[in-house]
Amino acid sequence: MPELPEVEVVRRGLAAHAVGRTVTGAQVLHPRAVRRHVPGPADFAARLEGRTPTAALRRGKYMWLVLDDGSLLLAHLGMSGQLLVQPRGKPDEKHLRVRLPLSDGNELRFVDQRTFGHLMVDVPGAREDVPSSVDHIALDPLDPAFVPEAFVRALRARDTEVKRALLDQSLISGVGNIYADEALWRAGLHGRRGTRGLSRAQAEALLGHARDVMTEALEVGGTTFDGLYVNVNGESGYFARGLNTYGREDRPCRRCDTPLVRESFMNRSSFSCPSCQLPPRGTRAA
Repeated sequence: MPELPEVEVVRRGLAAHAVGRTVTGAQVLHPRAVRRHVPGPADFAARLEGRTPTAALRRGKYMWLVLDDGSLLLAHLGMSGQLLVQPRGKPDEKHLRVRLPLSDGNELRFVDQRTFGHLMVDVPGAREDVPSSVDHIALDPLDPAFVPEAFVRALRARDTEVKRALLDQSLISGVGNIYADEALWRAGLHGRRGTRGLSRAQAEALLGHARDVMTEALEVGGTTFDGLYVNVNGESGYFARGLNTYGREDRPCRRCDTPLVRESFMNRSSFSCPSCQLPPRGTRAA
């Protein structure tokens, strides 16, 4: 699933290629793509036609276009969603779900192979320019308004495992499975380590590593696996080459040469070093 760096790359692309262009029409090719827009596909299309995006914003893994009537076009990429800006007349992608022709002759296309992503037209919630449906999402560590001290306090007050806490979007947004594993490896912490056992220094270091790894990924366009994540121009990210643990089962740890292991965690996979990241007592890597 695209995480903060990948979504931010797409947001920047929308800011460059969609903001200021009027939506001249809207075509929903698969109703599941707008399933969260409760009034339905026809209403979704009607609310977009003639609207001009004035800004492209993001919180965590969600991004949205601010429209000139004050409404917001919210996008969540899910597992395989792509927002592409393509010249009008270019052949349709196999999994094209929504087409939005723009006034400059291009089209904003929502492509989603697995149909877990979605688009919807929303209204601002309690916070200006933040969609009401994601108003509960916490700030992400790259947001200028993010308060590290508040996060550290909240993290150490939780009674859970540290990786579960990193994936909790109400505590900190934008961190997903890939960058959680990478930050934990850099911090030398196992994902099943209890949050209440973390020292303040460990929690601060973990946050710093999470911020660093996502910043580094952002600089090279994010992480692409199996070609599903691309930016608005269809280009892949290159951070997969710099991953230290995620997806590297049985390969040597780049810090101590111990073979990395994979565990099942929350219906997904976690990768760690059994030497550098000792699991808590009573647990072991599967």
